[in-house]
Amino acid sequence: MTVSQRIAGLWPRRWPVQPFREPSWANQEPTYRDCSPALIEAAGKRASARPSGNWFVLGASRSVRPDRPFGVTVGGRELVAWRDRDGGVRVGPGACPHLGAPLADARLHRGELVCRWHGLRLGGDRRGAWSPVPAHDDGVLVWARLDEIGREQPTERPVVPARPGGGARIDAVATLSGVCEPEDVVANRLDPWHGAWFHPYSFARLRVLSAPRGVEVAEEDDRFLVEVTFRLAGRWGVPVVAEFVCPEPRTVVMRIVEGEGAGSVVETHATPLGPGADGRPRTAVIEATIAASERPGFAVAAKLAPAIRPLVRHTAARLWRDDLAYAERRYALRA
Repeated sequence: MTVSQRIAGLWPRRWPVQPFREPSWANQEPTYRDCSPALIEAAGKRASARPSGNWFVLGASRSVRPDRPFGVTVGGRELVAWRDRDGGVRVGPGACPHLGAPLADARLHRGELVCRWHGLRLGGDRRGAWSPVPAHDDGVLVWARLDEIGREQPTERPVVPARPGGGARIDAVATLSGVCEPEDVVANRLDPWHGAWFHPYSFARLRVLSAPRGVEVAEEDDRFLVEVTFRLAGRWGVPVVAEFVCPEPRTVVMRIVEGEGAGSVVETHATPLGPGADGRPRTAVIEATIAASERPGFAVAAKLAPAIRPLVRHTAARLWRDDLAYAERRYALRA
C-alpha cells in the first residue's frame, strides 16, 4: 500500500476536501453516448420558451458605482448605468440627447449625469427622446428591462434565481464575451458531460445522474443532476452533487444540492451585445458565483472576500475561455 493510499484510508469522510482516484484522461469513460444533441437542443428550446420579462443582465452590482457611470451595450443599444443620490441604480440611453456624446464618459454630480461636452444634466426623468428604462439591482447583478429588444410581455422584476440566504457568503462576478449568440452559451451549460473532458484541471469523477429526456418535461424534473469532484490540486478535491436548471431563456444556474457548500450557486447569464464590426453577433457571459457554507471557517473566509473575489473571477474566466471556444464553434457551425 502506498503512502497516498494509507492517507486516503485514514482521511475523515466528514471533511470537505477528499482524496480521490481517477483514470488517466484518455481512459475516462466516454460520455458522447449519453450526451445526445437532441437532448441538449430540447432542453434549450424549453428554456427559450420561459418568460424573461425583457430583463437583461448588464453586469456586476459593484461595477455600478456612485462616483462614475458604467457604460454597456445590449442588443446593439448603447446604455449607461449609474447610482442616484439614494444609491439606487438608474439606467438610460448611452448617448446624450443633445449631440450624442457618450454618457459613459459623463460626470456624476448629486446622483445625476452631467455631459462633459456641454453640461446637459440628466437624471431619472425624460429629457426629449432620452428616457431612463426600468432597472433592478439584486445585490449581486444589475438588470435593465429593454422591451424593444426582448419583445415579450414585460414584468415588474427580473427572474432572479434562488440564492443562499443568511449567514456568511462570498459573491464574485466574471464577465467575458465571444462571437456567438445567447443560445450557444446556454447549450454549453446544458452539456455537463463535457466537464471532465474539456476541463480536467477543474473537474474529475463527473457522472450525470439524471437528465430531462423528451420534449415535454415537468418543470420540477427539468434539470440535470450531476455528481462531480471540484479539483483543488492533484488528486484532492471537493465532491458534490449539483443541479443545472434554466429559470429563464438566458440564464443557467448550477446549484450545489449535496456536499460542501450546499445551496451555493453559479449563475451564468448570456446577454446579447449586438453585432461586431464584422457583422457577427457578440454575447457577454456574465457569471455570478455565490458561495455559502455553515462551517465556522467560512465566516472567517467571508471577511476576506475582497481578496478572494479576484481568485474566483480568475477561475471562472479560465473555464469560460475554453467554454467560449465551445459556444463559438457551435455558432460557427450553425451559421
